Amino acid sequence: MGIFSFLKRQRDTRHEQSNTDASLDKKLKRTRSMFKENLLGFLRGKKPIDPELLEELENQLIIADVGVDAASSIMEALQQKVSRAEMADSEALQAELHNELERLLKPVEHPLLIPDQSTPFVILVVGVNGSGKTTTIGKLAKQLQLGGKSVMLAAGDTFRAAAIEQLQTWGERNDVPVVAQKTGSDSASVIFDALQSATAKNIDVLIADTAGRLHTQAGLMDELKKVKRVLSKLDADAPHETLIVLDGGTGQNALSQAREFHAAMNLTGLVISKLDGTAKGGIVFAIADTLGIPIRFIGVGEQVDDLEVFEASRFVSALTDMGESVSETTLAEPEV
Repeated sequence: MGIFSFLKRQRDTRHEQSNTDASLDKKLKRTRSMFKENLLGFLRGKKPIDPELLEELENQLIIADVGVDAASSIMEALQQKVSRAEMADSEALQAELHNELERLLKPVEHPLLIPDQSTPFVILVVGVNGSGKTTTIGKLAKQLQLGGKSVMLAAGDTFRAAAIEQLQTWGERNDVPVVAQKTGSDSASVIFDALQSATAKNIDVLIADTAGRLHTQAGLMDELKKVKRVLSKLDADAPHETLIVLDGGTGQNALSQAREFHAAMNLTGLVISKLDGTAKGGIVFAIADTLGIPIRFIGVGEQVDDLEVFEASRFVSALTDMGESVSETTLAEPEV
């Protein structure tokens, strides 16, 4: 059947949806407002480009959580174009800013592809408690089901009874089998058993939840490394995807978490959740610039398709389009 593409499935879904569905700019309303009013507002009116304007633009990039390094990279590119007289005024600068923001994100625009294979494709999902990890797993499982894939879940966060129960609830809701043991069980053992079961039942995709906190952070990383070692005993290539879920509302803390998990686990993909409920969506640029890890999905609401495949151009346009303001529709409460 070939490679399963989340991007193709979501584009097909968007094509079929009603025009009344919320567009991405509405889902990103709070971050969009930050960009529109603070970052882009002062560029209106065809003002002359001078050092003061450029300095203010850099300050606003940093305030928008784009990050110091990313802001410096953007400003260096813009200043080179100014020096070559490629921009006449602040409106031209705004257009070039859009291009530079998109350029920054393009290298991390790599949708998750799941190939047909004789053994289960294993997705190991990591991240701190409260990041939206378990909810992301539930949405991911449903999207895979809608795409024709069989799915199994592994309740590897054995340190929290609530995490096990939440994953089992998602399993019941989606009619997806969940492998779980009692609270306090060995996480690696649970996930090992799940992969054995998924293999025996010819399951296409196994998604494994993991702990988000132990007594010490070092203990957490050791536990996650153990999970990877145990999986490799059944399948030398497993996990095929190590995906971290980051709460976009935590700003620079999300970047710190990604660094720490990447050092321990060699992450292959990122999900940035809860972007519908925060003004700190600029952190996406800092994460892309600093880590260069593929951003697979962004979480922008509670519906299944609100776990959206990350597209650089669409994301930047949703934040920087200076047309009419998005409607003041009430946003759903952020996922937990």
